[in-house]
Amino acid sequence: MDWIALGTLFIISLVANIFSAFSGGGAGLIQLPVLIFLGLPFTVALATHKAATVALGIGATLRHMRTDSLEWRLSLWIVAWGIPGVVLGATVIFYVPERWAVLALGLLTLGLGLYSTTNKQLGQHHNPRHRNLKGMLLGGLILFIIGALNGSLTSGTGLFCTLWLILWFGLDYRRAVAYTLVLVGLTWNGAGAITLGALGNIQWSWLTPLLVGSFLGGYIGAHLAIQHGNRWIKRGFEVITILVGLSLILK
Repeated sequence: MDWIALGTLFIISLVANIFSAFSGGGAGLIQLPVLIFLGLPFTVALATHKAATVALGIGATLRHMRTDSLEWRLSLWIVAWGIPGVVLGATVIFYVPERWAVLALGLLTLGLGLYSTTNKQLGQHHNPRHRNLKGMLLGGLILFIIGALNGSLTSGTGLFCTLWLILWFGLDYRRAVAYTLVLVGLTWNGAGAITLGALGNIQWSWLTPLLVGSFLGGYIGAHLAIQHGNRWIKRGFEVITILVGLSLILK
């Protein structure tokens, strides 16, 4: 690719990951379709996107380390249940017809956004719950399913994790976004990139501008989320989920 094309990839990655880091997911809404439009096959674009979004997690982690946003017990639980799901999803995506899965994902994502808009107080207050064994096991099972979606279809699945952490574990939007960016961005996407890279291919020559854009976008978006608080994060989440859902349905 020439310098203009590489610069375009950087700008697209930067913008996509700023929105993702602010709202708790959705970088694939912009970045993945662009990679496909520029000529990459779906599985190659997916693996390349996964590898790039690890830098989103690094950038967001550096910013969130300056706040007290993460509880280590819940963090380990998200990692322990999510990574096996990611590996499973990344493995089976090579054998699953994409069309109906993408449509179902689009409808579900759109539903998440509409649900959030009708619940004005959703995620506005931190109220931990379901931390007993039964609650943690059920919460972990859903995280496993979300991880499988993350490994296979990627577009908007971080948003699922954000909302599940709010609905089931009682987090507010700011904390839920922090968990999603740091843990999904680093561990889930890292596992997905390794699995997809081993089974398929990563477009290494495109990766540098995507990594730089993801890193800077993750840091900037996390900073904006911390500065503006739950109300604006909720609005950002709703905008991104509705756009992701409509995009997947139309696709």
